Amino acid sequence: MTRIDAKFEDLRARGKKAFVSYVMAGDPDFDRSLEIVRGLPAAGVDIIELGLPFTDPMADGPTIQLAGQRALEGGMTLKRTLEMVRAFRENDDTTPIVLMGYYNPIYSMGVEKFLTEAKDAGIDGLIVVDLPPEEDIELCLPAQDAGLNFIRLATPTTDDKRLPRVVQNTSGFVYYVSITGITGSAEANAADVSPEVKRIQKASGLPVIVGFGVNTPEKARAIAEVADGVVIGSAIVNRIANGDSPEDVLAFVKTLADGAHSA
Repeated sequence: MTRIDAKFEDLRARGKKAFVSYVMAGDPDFDRSLEIVRGLPAAGVDIIELGLPFTDPMADGPTIQLAGQRALEGGMTLKRTLEMVRAFRENDDTTPIVLMGYYNPIYSMGVEKFLTEAKDAGIDGLIVVDLPPEEDIELCLPAQDAGLNFIRLATPTTDDKRLPRVVQNTSGFVYYVSITGITGSAEANAADVSPEVKRIQKASGLPVIVGFGVNTPEKARAIAEVADGVVIGSAIVNRIANGDSPEDVLAFVKTLADGAHSA
């Protein structure tokens, strides 16, 4: 059982929904980013999604793109991202961390080396947005063999014919992208999300976490009521971009977590 599996088992036992937060590793710099990441569990975050900076983030909206640029300009790399996870694990051995990004930096390091180092650092799962199920042999299957969850995205355009292929080798949870388009570009609607969550739960047998278009405690609660949990990224990253202190960022995160947990 991975940390992700254990977290969902614990949440189910307590009748709670998951709150997942996304931050970009190294944004605005290594030290402040680590301070924020270290503070997320105490702010109510159940699972941390840690963005891997990349030069060509085609699925990300301007907010996440700019966060990646700030991190890259500060010298953030895949190696440094794993160092950040190791530093986090010095004080927290239970909170799941999912590394979210693109395949190129992993491919450049070498899949076998990456999986060994990611597992050793304390990564629990991967979301690699530009590797479709047809490429599962590249990273998905080796990751699962290494004991990491490989988490797939489903979208409003993932029809009943495509869905079984999408969830076939998925583990941990399914990330449902509630809107079409890039991150931060529209708002999620619980009435639209609810039937899609049920459809994906039935096809996968896994928890379904909903992201994109959620940016307030009220929206977090509304989405969490119809899903197994909710993920918020751009709203948090915007606070970092605006120069908020780590303390203020974490105080905002707590309001979002409280919203999700009140569902």
